Order: sequence, then structure tokens, then C-alpha cells
Amino acid sequence: MTRASTPGIWSLTEGEVSRIVEMAWEDRTSFEAIEAQFGRNESAVIDLMRRHMKPSSFRMWRKRMAGRTTKHAALRGAVHLRHRASHTRP
Repeated sequence: MTRASTPGIWSLTEGEVSRIVEMAWEDRTSFEAIEAQFGRNESAVIDLMRRHMKPSSFRMWRKRMAGRTTKHAALRGAVHLRHRASHTRP
């Protein structure tokens, strides 16, 4: 992979990469939230995950993410924009 084919990925710190991987691994964090915070769209996150995870872990993550509505804010609806425990006050 060359620098020209992946603009912006090379400028991430180890902490940012770690946080993106953590957010992507979580079921409730949408790709849109990652893009809003780090400027990386879904395909860039998938590429980052592919390069920073073991192949078996990446395959397991992709299988789990396939078709999951919680990873796309548009499919979740406005009710789920932010996680809040059911016992807390609105």
C-alpha cells in the first residue's frame, strides 16, 4: 500500500489507531461516529482494521459486523443516537 493510495491514514498516532479499533469493535458505535471524530469513513476503518488486527480476528469482526444495523446511524433511528442506561432519567 502506498502513501498516495491511502491519504490521511499515515498521520494517525498509535493512540488514535487504538481508539478507532476499540470503537469499531464495539457493537453500539456507528461508523458515522468514528468518521465524525476521526474523519475516517467505513472503508477506511475496515482497511485500518485489516492492517492492525490478526487475520483471524479481522475475519471474526467482519462476520459480526455484516448486516449489523447498529453500525450505521441511518438504520438505527434517532432513539439510538446516544447510549443511555434504561434506568437513568431522560
